[in-house]
Amino acid sequence: MASLKDLRGRIASVKATRKITKAMQMVAAAKLRRAQDQAEAARPYAEGLDKILGKFAGKAMPTGPLQLLLQGTGKTQTHLLVVATGERGLAGAFNSNIARLARDHVRVLLAEGKSVKIITIGRKGADVLRRDFGKLMIDHVDLRGVRQLGYVHAIDIAQRVVKRFEAGEFDVATLFFSKFQNIITQKPTAGQLLPVELPASEGDYEFEPDEAEILLDLVPRALATKIFSALLENNAGFYASQMTAMDNATRNAGDMVSRYTLEYNRARQAMITKELIEIISGAEAV
Repeated sequence: MASLKDLRGRIASVKATRKITKAMQMVAAAKLRRAQDQAEAARPYAEGLDKILGKFAGKAMPTGPLQLLLQGTGKTQTHLLVVATGERGLAGAFNSNIARLARDHVRVLLAEGKSVKIITIGRKGADVLRRDFGKLMIDHVDLRGVRQLGYVHAIDIAQRVVKRFEAGEFDVATLFFSKFQNIITQKPTAGQLLPVELPASEGDYEFEPDEAEILLDLVPRALATKIFSALLENNAGFYASQMTAMDNATRNAGDMVSRYTLEYNRARQAMITKELIEIISGAEAV
């Protein structure tokens, strides 16, 4: 049995940890509301952009680099996985769930004889995937110093991917992230990034200026918007997971304090009882 001094130390240590987890829970809750608002506000824009792209389905596609973005190379041999996770941990299984989905996809592709390349966004996903597929990782986007995610960050990532696509480094790109559903649920999701998929056409339209000129601006914008939306979904999901994880940690710390306090009181009572027995036995001996 631990001594009274050891038990007092454990109780003090767990109480200090509980204060930290409680503070982290409150910070995550405060940041979650803004992150959730941003993620939900971006969804209608991304969905509306998809609908606009859908109006071009079946139209004559432009030539040159834009045709490559829309129609691809015609092959599916080399796959690029863009895996977006968080920069920090202490968020339960949030990061590992995204990495697990990407890891399973890599194994399926390799089993089919495909070539795989990986770009990671976020340190935690990179750490997980590097253990198994370090040789497949060709780039990493570090967002640790970013206080507020912006569209400019998505543009930078989109330009990196497009540059490699135009250089013929891969045939298909897939984006992995976690879609925020509510505080309890964040769903790891995979979606094709390149070639850009045009949704089903909703009718016959005439465009002014012509389709090629509109798509020249619209396709890169749609690509960056998809990445930006994924980053915002991830951000909201991360804070929701962290808030839940820190709430659980705070509750567990409280249970440990109660358990150690009970053990301390029992040990103290046993020591007092022992001393009383010794005193009474000594008095009877006299």
